[in-house]
Amino acid sequence: MPMLEDQLRQIMAEETARLHAAPDLVERVVRSSRRKRIRGRIATAATSLAVAAAVPLYLTAAPGAVQTSVVSETPDPSASETLGPPAIDDTPPARSEPPTLGDLGDGKAFKHIRVGYLPDGLQWTHWSVDYGESYTTSWNYDGDKTGFYCVQIFVYEGKTIQEVDDRVQVHRDEGEGEEVTVGDRTGYLIVQGVGEDGMKGTPTLFLNMGEQRRAEIMFSPVFVKKFRDAKAVDRELIKIAEGLTAVD
Repeated sequence: MPMLEDQLRQIMAEETARLHAAPDLVERVVRSSRRKRIRGRIATAATSLAVAAAVPLYLTAAPGAVQTSVVSETPDPSASETLGPPAIDDTPPARSEPPTLGDLGDGKAFKHIRVGYLPDGLQWTHWSVDYGESYTTSWNYDGDKTGFYCVQIFVYEGKTIQEVDDRVQVHRDEGEGEEVTVGDRTGYLIVQGVGEDGMKGTPTLFLNMGEQRRAEIMFSPVFVKKFRDAKAVDRELIKIAEGLTAVD
């Protein structure tokens, strides 16, 4: 089961890194999974005990053979009272912090990427996640990693490129978003996560940085409010993409 828990932490950490989800979200999911598995084991054990108590097996010796006979017997209710309920280990698993990119200084360069342009007034949040072939960091107004992000950039390399290409293709197939040109590179503009209730989504530009790299540039729905309209948001996303370069 530890393998399942590790996989859950990996998947949830990667998926929720995009939106700065609560840091204990993964642990809550894992804890819930552990409780369900524990309840399942208890139910199985209880069923086995009940069958064993109701239908005991007796072995009687016979020349050259062993005979098995089944005798019904009423279970003794005092037995379960003596044993009591099985103990439940509900101790939360040790918290595992995701790997980070370390101290990025002003945050303008992270791993294999350099950011040439950001909107005025933004500071590095001192927050990042690094899973090797995919990594991310963000910027806001006060540099507080516990606060809301304004701009976030997620980078995909190697095997993780297929995942982001598949997501972009889904948007194309559904007629959502639009193709854009970013200098001599291509990109795709889309507002992700728009709810049926009219909830504001996340303006995003997917940038093709070459055969082995993609970038996902996102504005938080709160940050978007500072812009006049959607066209102004798109222009700003493209300016960030134009200034995004590889350093390796």
